[in-house]
Amino acid sequence: MSDTKDTLLPSASAWLGVMGGGQLGRMFVHAAQKMGFRVAVLEPAADCPAGHAADLLIQGAYDDDEALAQLAQRCAAVTTEFENVPAPSLAFLAERCFVAPAAACVSVAQDRVEEKRFFTDCASESGVLPAPYRVIATAADLDSAPDELFPGILKTARLGYDGKGQVRVRDREQAREALAGMNGVVCVLEKMLPLAYEISVLTARGADGRAVVYPIAENVHRDGILFTTTVPGPNVAPASAERAQQAALTIAARIGYVGVLCIEFFVLQDGSVVVNEMAPRPHNSGHYTIDACVTSQFAQQARAMARLPLGEVRQHSPAVMLNILGDVWFEAGSDTPREPAWDKVLALPGANLHLYGKEEPRRARKMGHVTFIAPTLEQAQANMRQACAILGIDP
Repeated sequence: MSDTKDTLLPSASAWLGVMGGGQLGRMFVHAAQKMGFRVAVLEPAADCPAGHAADLLIQGAYDDDEALAQLAQRCAAVTTEFENVPAPSLAFLAERCFVAPAAACVSVAQDRVEEKRFFTDCASESGVLPAPYRVIATAADLDSAPDELFPGILKTARLGYDGKGQVRVRDREQAREALAGMNGVVCVLEKMLPLAYEISVLTARGADGRAVVYPIAENVHRDGILFTTTVPGPNVAPASAERAQQAALTIAARIGYVGVLCIEFFVLQDGSVVVNEMAPRPHNSGHYTIDACVTSQFAQQARAMARLPLGEVRQHSPAVMLNILGDVWFEAGSDTPREPAWDKVLALPGANLHLYGKEEPRRARKMGHVTFIAPTLEQAQANMRQACAILGIDP
């Protein structure tokens, strides 16, 4: 039990703040309120998922000093629900209240160049490297890039997510065309590797330096968006899991991280592990923890912010998380939305439906998720496939 004088005990007068009004903020609000905290959300939009659930919505830009000051005055601690919140805003808040993660940590995750350099600097301790890459600031950088980087992926250094801001390039000529279409922004050319599967490691670290790490999640993406997360991962070798978990703990300690951190890794066909990227917040692949673990990633986030002891990460049930995109609201050939058959999905054993409160369904928009828990992983997978059939999703 922590005895630090800075510990914030849950009460009706204890406020936590979150930058961002999306679904991650909404799930954080629910978890923090369940523990007894009150939550304020800062978000430019009046109609937002987190704002619907929060005790207070401060409507303002993420770099609005007046709104930031109002958030800091109300809250003892503030976090962020997305990595592209302006780092200077977090630094502004840190002069007035406790901020986790710190601006310096978020700043590294915002820039693929800085992120890859940081991972490389950590490699002697973490034991993992990023994929071979080259920073591409100009066409001349692309011309001088080693042939070994092709085929590769050209990624914008900033503001890429869910497959946006990246293009697969077969050769240098194709890379030139892709670079021309990126309007002169700094990019990273990353070598495509012989991938066996993708995993993510969710860890939480407290201000006292104590850290916990969740079971390895095996992820499948479609069109750059997470499709399913399976835990335990059916393909994950114990040695690869151990290596990735230890690397994640090392990286979090090296950067002095406080809060929930998700790091994505590639496991290659030869069993080696490559670090891909990190998200300084709870992550889509960690949503299974709400229903399948003793402490969810969002409750863990609240604990770290309040400088309370971190919770137990034990997984009590095998789980498969299915992302729900706006596509399931539309029948083939129709642009008129209709409600999916949630009654049939919820009739499946172990189905836990989480909708994010977004009123307008759009194709490729994250609208919710369903986590299936069961006594065995095979049962959870079978129920997930049945849900796909009900919703018209190709399993």
